[in-house]
Amino acid sequence: MNKREEIVKAIQDMGIPFALYEHEPKYTIEDCLKTPELNQDLATMPKNVFLTNRQQTNFYLLLLSPEKPYQTRVVSKLLGVSRLSFAQSEHLSAYLQTDKGAVSPLNLLFDEKKQVQLVIDKDLLGFERLWFHPGSNEASLEMNTSDFLKRFLPALGVMPVILTIAVDEGD
Repeated sequence: MNKREEIVKAIQDMGIPFALYEHEPKYTIEDCLKTPELNQDLATMPKNVFLTNRQQTNFYLLLLSPEKPYQTRVVSKLLGVSRLSFAQSEHLSAYLQTDKGAVSPLNLLFDEKKQVQLVIDKDLLGFERLWFHPGSNEASLEMNTSDFLKRFLPALGVMPVILTIAVDEGD
């Protein structure tokens, strides 16, 4: 069973309704937002950013509203972690068992030791549904935001940090 099949089966086993859309590989958030089935009035696909501290001892999966730029200074200050940076590919593979371009909170299913802290931009909670890659960037899985927060994450034992992330226009 591949990672996508494992993720889909786990969500089915949790009794969480979802829709799965097959598509050409999508490597950027801009490409993802062009998926015809994505009704952007009701749903969105978060920008997923895999981060680490300077010592590479703590890891964070940031779900950011897709229109917001990732700003290290803003997120570092909100988390109280200095010198955040993008985590290396080998950490992404080791902890979430996925590759760059298919990062998703659904892959927290494979983080059995709970080494990755999920961080969610509060603006995402305003959407009825969220879209995620299910272990592959050749498909997108849509689920209700409330099911993601109140059923999926608790089933994994994941307690997300919800942050109000504002765009810093600089000095």
